[in-house]
Amino acid sequence: MAPTYKPDPRNYSIAVVGGGIGGLCTAIGLLHQAINVTIYEAASRLSELGFGVSLAPNATRALQLIEPAMYAGFLKARTNNAWPDRQQFWFSFRAGEESMSDGQNYGKRFFDQHCETGQSSVHRANFLDELVALVPKEIARFGKRLVDLEDNGEDVTLRFADGSTARHSAVIGCDGIKSVVRQFVLGKNDPATYPVVSGKYAYRGLVPMEEAAGVLGDELARNSQIYVGHGGHILTFPIQGGKTMNAVAFGTKEDGEWRHPEWVIPMDKEAMLEDFKGWIAPAQQILGLMRKGDIWALFDHPPAHTYTKGRVYLLGDAAHASTPHNGAGAGQAVEDALILAQVMALVYNKKDIPRALSAYDKVRRPRSQRLVKESRVTGLLYDLQAPKVEDDLEKVAASLKVNKIWLWNHDHEAEIKKVQQVFLEESAKL
Repeated sequence: MAPTYKPDPRNYSIAVVGGGIGGLCTAIGLLHQAINVTIYEAASRLSELGFGVSLAPNATRALQLIEPAMYAGFLKARTNNAWPDRQQFWFSFRAGEESMSDGQNYGKRFFDQHCETGQSSVHRANFLDELVALVPKEIARFGKRLVDLEDNGEDVTLRFADGSTARHSAVIGCDGIKSVVRQFVLGKNDPATYPVVSGKYAYRGLVPMEEAAGVLGDELARNSQIYVGHGGHILTFPIQGGKTMNAVAFGTKEDGEWRHPEWVIPMDKEAMLEDFKGWIAPAQQILGLMRKGDIWALFDHPPAHTYTKGRVYLLGDAAHASTPHNGAGAGQAVEDALILAQVMALVYNKKDIPRALSAYDKVRRPRSQRLVKESRVTGLLYDLQAPKVEDDLEKVAASLKVNKIWLWNHDHEAEIKKVQQVFLEESAKL
């Protein structure tokens, strides 16, 4: 049962387009500030894909600041590494190719990346269920696929594929990497409107943990691992309370292109095995366990010059879709939701909404766009393609030691203070 939120003293309402993790965190954050919210979701129900998603320390702190019940839901859904001495390991990194072995370093664990939460992973669908429990049923509208927006300066009209319309004081676009709201904000002729292929792709699969442990052994199956190699890497981590091993094998398109019309296609097992020919036995065993799965093309967004236009703004993947190499896409959406809720907490009249959205844009855009850029850099590092590092494992380890400090040690309280200060300073000029 959703909690009871206090009455809304404000003269405006907000539409949240998209009911994924970012959209629900946004709605809950606004509800916590006594703001009237309606969620519009294209699907017939709120749902997420069944794969694992990681939430790093910055994301879990943001959850707590938005709404403690969200963090409690995360704790209920999360899975950590099984071994007590690995609880604060993000990943253990291992040499993945036979050619990297000198007889001593076969599958060598050459670096352990630590953080305060360790590899805290959730099954996306399970975590979404925890968030849904915090949202009053009456604020969600299903089967509402957005096709267009119109901002008249006072309100925004949303038009849906079923012919219906809705009107709100502002619209938050949480509608993902193929965002319709992004087209409105940036314009259909802006190259930054549309995602671009990263040159990387991923085979994704879920493996029953007992089967995985029987083949790989407990250490490799029940604790998070990354196997690095030339042009690719393989990662695994436990989800669903340790009942399932999430496995992802990343590869590189030599020409950097993705020629399929669909971004997700059925796995070609023979092609996958060929991609990782010459890798060590544990890597081959992981691929062998991935009997069913998909191949995902990895796209991200070029940097947008703004996240907002009038009373319409972008959040999460709609604003800054990233490759998954830093395990931070969902976390950035949570951070967005926190900062948005905190600046909107100061808005009691709808005429002030555009200034609040402008403040949000100024504060959030640099950090979130840095994540998109840094995620590509991390992908090159894992695939032994980083300039001046390549396959020197000592240099790889040295880079891993520092490459996420800026991301994980973020000061949310300082960012809240900054966004509120920007809003108040702009308001004082009127």
